[in-house]
Amino acid sequence: MSILQIKETCLYIQDIKRSIAFYNGKLEFPIIDEKENRHVFFRVGASVLLCFIAETTKKDEILPPHFGSGTQHLAFEVTPEDYEKYKEIMKDKDIAITHEHTWKEGIKSFYFEDPDGHVLEIVPRGMWD
Repeated sequence: MSILQIKETCLYIQDIKRSIAFYNGKLEFPIIDEKENRHVFFRVGASVLLCFIAETTKKDEILPPHFGSGTQHLAFEVTPEDYEKYKEIMKDKDIAITHEHTWKEGIKSFYFEDPDGHVLEIVPRGMWD
C-alpha cells in the first residue's frame, strides 16, 4: 500500500456549538459542513477534522456506526518558524498550554485541550522526519 496521508481524523464531542466556538472561533479552522445534533467538519490545512456527536453516529443506519469515548489525541503541524508565534496565539486566546515537551534533537511541542478534554498538540514540521 502506498498511502499519501491521513486525510481526515475525528473526535467525538458532546456539544457542536461549543466545538465550533473553539475550533472555528479560537483556532480559526474554516467550517466545511455542519449538521445539527450530528457533526461539524473543519478544514485543517490539507486535512479534515470531523467532530461527531458519538451517540448520534452510534445509531447511524446509512454509514457504518462509529463512536468513541475518553480522551483522544491529535497533533497540528506548523512551520518551525511559527512555533513560538502559536504559543503566543494560545495565550492571547486564553487557551492554556498544559505541557511543553522537548524531544530528541531539541525539537519542542506543546499541548492544550479542547472543550471536551481532548489532548491537542502543536508540533513543528520535521518532527517525524
